[in-house]
Amino acid sequence: MTSATAPKRLTTSAMIASFADPGQKTADAPFGHALAALAEQDQRVVGLTADLGKYTDMHIFAKAHPERFFQMGMAEQLLLGAAAGMAEVGLVPFASTYAVFAARRAYDFLCLDIAEPNLNVNIVGGLPGLTTGYGPSHQATEDIAIFRGMPNLTIVDPCDSVDIAQAVPQLAASDGPTYLRLLRGKVPTVLDEYDYTFRLGKAAVLRGGADVVLVSSGLMTMRALQAAERLARHRVDVAVVHTPTIKPFDSETVLAEVDSDRLVLTLENHTVVGGLFETVASAVVRAGLGKRVVPVALPDEFLAAGALPTLHDRYGLATDSVVQKVLAELG
Repeated sequence: MTSATAPKRLTTSAMIASFADPGQKTADAPFGHALAALAEQDQRVVGLTADLGKYTDMHIFAKAHPERFFQMGMAEQLLLGAAAGMAEVGLVPFASTYAVFAARRAYDFLCLDIAEPNLNVNIVGGLPGLTTGYGPSHQATEDIAIFRGMPNLTIVDPCDSVDIAQAVPQLAASDGPTYLRLLRGKVPTVLDEYDYTFRLGKAAVLRGGADVVLVSSGLMTMRALQAAERLARHRVDVAVVHTPTIKPFDSETVLAEVDSDRLVLTLENHTVVGGLFETVASAVVRAGLGKRVVPVALPDEFLAAGALPTLHDRYGLATDSVVQKVLAELG
């Protein structure tokens, strides 16, 4: 095959890859800018990272407030232990690392140093789910499953730059520890086109629909909205319910949409085990609803390395995959 006829090779920088579509509106480092702005208003806010400032957008905060930034090195347990100590004396720490390191390497420190005493420490986990092509060592496909069972811990899975910017001050103001699944770098801006405001602990119906309900979190809300537009061309009317807070879960809003004769699917950038699907399914069972819920999620396996568009196609997170899944379920 000559170079003239060879297909275009998909490439990615695994550490800073963006899931934004070509030409899509984005905001640069929304977390870093939101935290820096919050620190202007609240002198208690401090930022820490474990050698990952650039890759968690914490470098924005560090530049704006160098005297309140702490570089802990490649020591995630120390990162969370130090953050706990700062919270004990009245500071409001935001501690950033990769989600895999927070969930796998430092779980016990988060559990016993932070969650058990219910301290106001905000953990910021980069590369959640399938947002890197680096493979299983960096793909935090099971972080929500790991953290959902931890008492006192609030879990937030934001869709876009709007969610992140609005979530940061609410996380700081909330009691107890929080875990934010960080989208970093050039983050899509999607929710500004809807009558939407992030409210910690609340879900939101972004659009109504008579045929299908998509309950989604994280970047999959963007995909749900895209799929709804495409399905309209097939004369399928799709509602989208965005659930940015996974714990505590807003069962009331979600079940009000689920409890109908419409097809219901959950969409998440996380393994099918222990995440949004099982959260919704549990709420359905507890409420006594005889309702089938269809998951769109990552498989229960270690994923491949590669370019993000290729991986999203392979594992069913791409918009086209969602559209085909809905059409197949409708028969």
